Amino acid sequence: MLNLNQLFDVGYWSSLIASPWTAALHLIDISIVLYLIYNFSKAIAGTKIMTLIRGVFLFIVAQLVASLLGLQTISWLMNQVITYGVIAAVIIFAPELRSVLEKLGRTTQLFSSANLSTEESLVQAYVQAVAYMSPRKIGALVAVERAQTLQEYKSTGIPLDADVSRELLINIFIPNTPLHDGAVIIKDEKVAVACAYLPLTESAGISKEFGTRHRAAIGLSEASDAFVFVVSEETGGISTAHNGIFRHNLSLEEFEQELRDLFVPTVAAKKSWLRRLGGR
Repeated sequence: MLNLNQLFDVGYWSSLIASPWTAALHLIDISIVLYLIYNFSKAIAGTKIMTLIRGVFLFIVAQLVASLLGLQTISWLMNQVITYGVIAAVIIFAPELRSVLEKLGRTTQLFSSANLSTEESLVQAYVQAVAYMSPRKIGALVAVERAQTLQEYKSTGIPLDADVSRELLINIFIPNTPLHDGAVIIKDEKVAVACAYLPLTESAGISKEFGTRHRAAIGLSEASDAFVFVVSEETGGISTAHNGIFRHNLSLEEFEQELRDLFVPTVAAKKSWLRRLGGR
């Protein structure tokens, strides 16, 4: 076991690098410890446990200084405080420790399934929102910006800059709320604006059964590469428009598949266990 005298022993440090294998082994050992300390510090950041760790660190520094100066009484006292203080801290801070361990478990995903990708989360938000609105005939018009900017149309809406979620999309389109008229425009995984006005298609081949939302969806898809989806407030039907191609009366499964084909990469590289260990 390492003691203070060894820290100042040249022979001890020389033994650590006596052979390439020994040096590599100690380097791996140190790297693992540093990695664990780093992840643990991230898990406890901003908690009461961090304050406790600082206090313990000060006691350890005081014990080291006392040992170097030969202050036996103070060194013995610090040892007792550290030994029994840790036990007391575990009892006193049990709830915080449990929370930290749960957080650490979420950060380190070695034995858990991989997190949802951003694209997958967006697809699920769209599908879940439509699944709620369609049977209730809540009209909706959502445009997802792609390579071409929709700034011209965003300027007509009310800025939100909010994270995309099922709940937000549903609440925006609830009838008789301030933002339910017009379109939602999504950019970079954010609800950029609501209540925006989109250009109506001038095509004469559109059936009269389709209202303003559908014509606006088709119009925008003709003027840009945006993906637009619509929920009819008359029938609850689901429609999409992309690159001038309009599809209507889609089932929820067909709608989801079209979203996946367009937004979710077809080949998703599986995370290695090393990356999952790091929570990335």
